[in-house]
Amino acid sequence: MIIFLITAFDLKIFSPTEPIGILILALGLIFTGMIFYIIYAVSTNQESLEDKKLRTKKESLQKEKIGKLFPKKK
Repeated sequence: MIIFLITAFDLKIFSPTEPIGILILALGLIFTGMIFYIIYAVSTNQESLEDKKLRTKKESLQKEKIGKLFPKKK
């Protein structure tokens, strides 16, 4: 029974020299590259432009609210 299963599946189609094997290797390399890029981006703390704009807007709004709560006396 085991010999029949081994001969029934032609595993040569997944070898690196066959088209499906090359596709699997290419997808693996792309996936690995994406993972390394994500790890690099997170470790270097890169912010998008939208995040920077949102943060500066929140900080200016916070300063404005604090200014309203504690006005400077002249």
